[in-house]
Amino acid sequence: MKSRTRLPKATALESAAFFLAVFLPTTAKGPIIRRPKVEAGAERLGLDDRAVRRMAKLARKYPKGPLMLRLPGRKQAVVLRPEHLHYVLANSPEPFSPASSEKKAALAHFEPRFVLISEGRERTARRALQEQVLDAHCPVHHLAASFIPIVREEADQLLRGIKDGSPAGNMELGWDRFVQSWDRVVRRSIFGDQARDDHELTDMLAKLRENANWSFLKPKDKGLRTKFLSRVEDRMKDAEPGSLAFSMAKMHPGQDAAPVDQIPQWLFALETTGMATFRTLALLATHPEHLAAAKAEVEQDTTERRHVPFLRACVLDSLRLWPTTPVILRQSTRELEWPDGDMPARCGVLIYVPYFHRDEARVPQAHSFTPERWLDKNGDEGWPLVPFSDGPVFCPGRQLALMLSSAMLGSLIEKSSFALSSPQALGPEKRLPGALNNFSLRFTVSGSQPHPSREPSA
Repeated sequence: MKSRTRLPKATALESAAFFLAVFLPTTAKGPIIRRPKVEAGAERLGLDDRAVRRMAKLARKYPKGPLMLRLPGRKQAVVLRPEHLHYVLANSPEPFSPASSEKKAALAHFEPRFVLISEGRERTARRALQEQVLDAHCPVHHLAASFIPIVREEADQLLRGIKDGSPAGNMELGWDRFVQSWDRVVRRSIFGDQARDDHELTDMLAKLRENANWSFLKPKDKGLRTKFLSRVEDRMKDAEPGSLAFSMAKMHPGQDAAPVDQIPQWLFALETTGMATFRTLALLATHPEHLAAAKAEVEQDTTERRHVPFLRACVLDSLRLWPTTPVILRQSTRELEWPDGDMPARCGVLIYVPYFHRDEARVPQAHSFTPERWLDKNGDEGWPLVPFSDGPVFCPGRQLALMLSSAMLGSLIEKSSFALSSPQALGPEKRLPGALNNFSLRFTVSGSQPHPSREPSA
């Protein structure tokens, strides 16, 4: 391609400021598994708000784009305009491949044949398998009759544990207790009841994800990876009817589909859904009107928590405010012509999601909890809101994640009340902060009435 003009290019100082204000804090928090101490520091120092302001400053100065950065040894562009965001995601995986160099290096630590870092025939087979197993386009998963009772059982067990293990009048829920219950939901949904207490599986993945945070900077622990994937394969072989792994095995996927390598992402991604669920509980606990609407929906629900639109919208707006995937990476597969200039081949393309989700010029009430926006939006593609990415490479588990998270929230608020006891300022009259550290959230629980007839399977 003969170059016409070059895309706008940031100065060396602007590129350094982007690295220090946006890229470094985001990666320091942990792109694959969160680092609690860094999350706490980012929340305390308001680093996410600073990153959004830095992006807004660049967008004002460079109305065209994407903007090329000056980085040593790397061709890198950053997306500043909503129309460019949509264009990149709509044209993935070709010519904007999700298999960027950084992502390949990171995910290879624990899922070397996962669909996001695959290409060609193998990617096609793996994507088709993911979409089919996860019911990517269906709000109610075909295994909902198996999954929803699991969620309710674990929620009841969680509430019972809080009541039985706390002094009278001092019932408290923190992240550690919540995530143990959530991980049981995830393991049972993926493999069946036999995996409910397989904490070792979760711990192995956590260690591999910690290594993956360093991407190509840390050698791969091939021994642990082999042990982990072997454990996943054994669990898949023993998977019980009504689980995702059993459903996938029945499809008899071919070798190209690499079914074992697709499962770790379910464990990984659904854990981050737990983070969004816990943050949503904090929002509901501090927004009485929205909590009342959610409780009313639960009381009137006739779907047994399979599809509760308002609670799903609450989770979506929590993800808008605090995306669990703050950066979307793509890489150009060839030289590309943009209206404002040319992009070279193998150029990294970075979308900083919080900037678009908090863009005051584009998003009404950008810093407020307004789940109604997701009920009124009606698929308007002009909105730069992408909590599950978008386009052909959208997250295939988004509907399942929303179903499980809204079911958990419904089960918790149905018979119990939660008051935020940690110091985060989240009231309806406040500007919600750019970061919310789920590890530090704590709730005082009252009126805990789990259903005595429901007991989680052993």
